[in-house]
Amino acid sequence: MVKVDKEDLKKRIIERLKTIYDPEIPANIYDLGLIYKIDIQGEEYGKIKVDVDMTLTSAFCPVSDFLVNQVKDVIEQFDEVEEVNVNLVFDPPWDRSKMSDEAKLQLGML
Repeated sequence: MVKVDKEDLKKRIIERLKTIYDPEIPANIYDLGLIYKIDIQGEEYGKIKVDVDMTLTSAFCPVSDFLVNQVKDVIEQFDEVEEVNVNLVFDPPWDRSKMSDEAKLQLGML
């Protein structure tokens, strides 16, 4: 078995999450601040479980299922990941302050 570096895995997951774009806002979901938590659990030589808490810009987002499934699919592509749980949460509610400077710049807010 290969040793799993959880910090490295988290960095690689974040990079993949940055390839998922909100269909209504031209920025990726990570920089928009929609990912609240990435929790990596498991043995360093075993299969890993990843729990993600994410939100949406609106509780009425018409593509919520699509985005949640995309997040799950992207993380499941890592060989060392055995299980992925994506929890859709609305507390705390999303607001523009959660956006990265990169997203604000991209959207003309800086």
